[in-house]
Amino acid sequence: MAKPLYRVYVIELKKKVFTEHRRFRETNPQFNGVLECLYVGMTSKTPKERFLQHKTGHISKKGHNISSSIVRKYGSYLRPSLYNHIPPLATRAEALKMEEQLAKELRRKRYAVWYN
Repeated sequence: MAKPLYRVYVIELKKKVFTEHRRFRETNPQFNGVLECLYVGMTSKTPKERFLQHKTGHISKKGHNISSSIVRKYGSYLRPSLYNHIPPLATRAEALKMEEQLAKELRRKRYAVWYN
């Protein structure tokens, strides 16, 4: 069986996440309200499948909720233009590293970003 490839993805969040979610606000002091609020994640599924899991509060086979409450409540849609340039990654570790790099890069560009 082929090993799964991992993809990094970006979801646009409703702007009210910034006013309603204290930790989100505190994590993004650089945000000036001009650009969007974003969630950066990584998955072995397609970004579309993973977004659906977040929005529906998906429970894993082991019984764990694997959706982000921020995405479930505030997620609007995928932003492929912000992640399509990143090729699929071979390992989970590489994908986690790329998720963090992309999140920090987007923060430097003045987006408000949440990632795990």
